[in-house]
Amino acid sequence: MNNKTFICLVFCLALIIGCSKDNPVSQELTQKSAQSEQESAVLSAAQRGTQISGIGFLAQAGECEGGEGASYVLTMTGDLEGCVFTFIDKSECVGGYYYEEGREHFVGTYKGKEGSFWTNYKSLGKYEGCSGGGPTGAEILGFCEHPLVKGSGEGVFKGAAGRYYMVDKVKREVKYPYEGRLLF
Repeated sequence: MNNKTFICLVFCLALIIGCSKDNPVSQELTQKSAQSEQESAVLSAAQRGTQISGIGFLAQAGECEGGEGASYVLTMTGDLEGCVFTFIDKSECVGGYYYEEGREHFVGTYKGKEGSFWTNYKSLGKYEGCSGGGPTGAEILGFCEHPLVKGSGEGVFKGAAGRYYMVDKVKREVKYPYEGRLLF
């Protein structure tokens, strides 16, 4: 998914949620969308970077070691092979949607070379229900963006910049296809 498509998707969801001057949460989401547009301008330099893609899955017990205190863990396949340890910093229900943001630590390989990096992610999803700050029931749709934290890369990712996106696939088996660009 390219940046223009992602920005359009965020804008459309903001309209669905009901942006208005009387709705402070909607204003916050609109400001976050504007911030995302500014971050996308920074990413435009990485457009000539390396395309990455693959699929993430919720990790099974024993698949990923470490990540103490992680809220959940994904196993990544494709260009990024390894584990993503997710730490939720903020979550809330907004107009029937579930918004989440936090930090992620990827530990694994790229083209057989080891490394790690951190992201600051933002996610928006629609579930059967949403109450008490968290989703309830099955996921209907969801997407998220994962910009790399500047200077956080180690090993093969030392000095890397860029971001990747996930659009959740929730029919039959839940999986998280990703694509993006990294500038090494």
